[in-house]
Amino acid sequence: MRIAVLGAGAWGTALAIAFAGRHAVSLWVRDAARAGEMSLRRENLRYLPGCPLPADLRVTTELKVALTEADLAILAAPLAGLRSLLEQLKAKAPAMPFLWVCKGLEAGSGLLPHQVVAEVLGDPVCGMLTGPSFALEVARGLPAAVTLASTDAGFADATAHALHGGHLRIYANEDLIGAEVGAAVKNVLAIATGICDGLGLGLNARAALITRGLAEIIRFGEALGARRETLMGLAGLGDLILTCTGDLSRNRRVGLLLAEGRALPEINRELGHVAEGVPAAREVARHAAELGIEMPITREVVAVLDGRITPRAAVEELMARHPRHE
Repeated sequence: MRIAVLGAGAWGTALAIAFAGRHAVSLWVRDAARAGEMSLRRENLRYLPGCPLPADLRVTTELKVALTEADLAILAAPLAGLRSLLEQLKAKAPAMPFLWVCKGLEAGSGLLPHQVVAEVLGDPVCGMLTGPSFALEVARGLPAAVTLASTDAGFADATAHALHGGHLRIYANEDLIGAEVGAAVKNVLAIATGICDGLGLGLNARAALITRGLAEIIRFGEALGARRETLMGLAGLGDLILTCTGDLSRNRRVGLLLAEGRALPEINRELGHVAEGVPAAREVARHAAELGIEMPITREVVAVLDGRITPRAAVEELMARHPRHE
């Protein structure tokens, strides 16, 4: 298969490295200077230092060329850049099958990625690649298992089969909404878990937070039409566990720094990467309120992000809630 990976952040670069051994892969880099550096050094020094690019992985700034020669595009922009990238895809290769790897709800509109896709392209052949996977580990060839979700069962099965192999195990799934909800809300809960760990509240508190966070994911997902089994699988529980406990998680890092009393603008500058849970938290909380869904952990995360409450006060509010049946 010929693959065009659009976006050379950490995840786009990691997937390009992972697939290059078995497929003809082009990695599209928007910035010409960085593309030149990557071609010369055979390494993405900004996002994945220490992970060499395979010799047969082509780095290019020519989007049209990358798409013209591809059978499949992988859109590796953050959610904030998805709509713009889709517009470019529409102009240059409107019939190209594609996957996206961004996670969250679009800031302002509250749309899930597939809804953004529908607004721009209508009903294309497409899907999402998601699950418990840190870019650095995938780039290093460590084992991982992920979900390829699409409402087109044939596309999901065929593409999962084609991409499956090496150290990357891929499961096909038809529940696109479930995959998207699990991917979006787990980032919010990773911020909460980072706060918990940053405050030194212990492993008992972390376990309780992750478990009750899963309940929030399920309530929210089922209200939007997701299947519970998807939310209990790789795209939901699996990704939740990894993002809440792994030190490579950007969203967990946001929570740890919030617990230190750092301001959100300062945290964003220090990370240098997109933490999708920050905009997603506000959109999830707003959407949940409109639907009448109880999501107290998400609500407290938003209050902390907005500076309306301290991290410790947020924990106290959660602990002071009335007892109830699980």
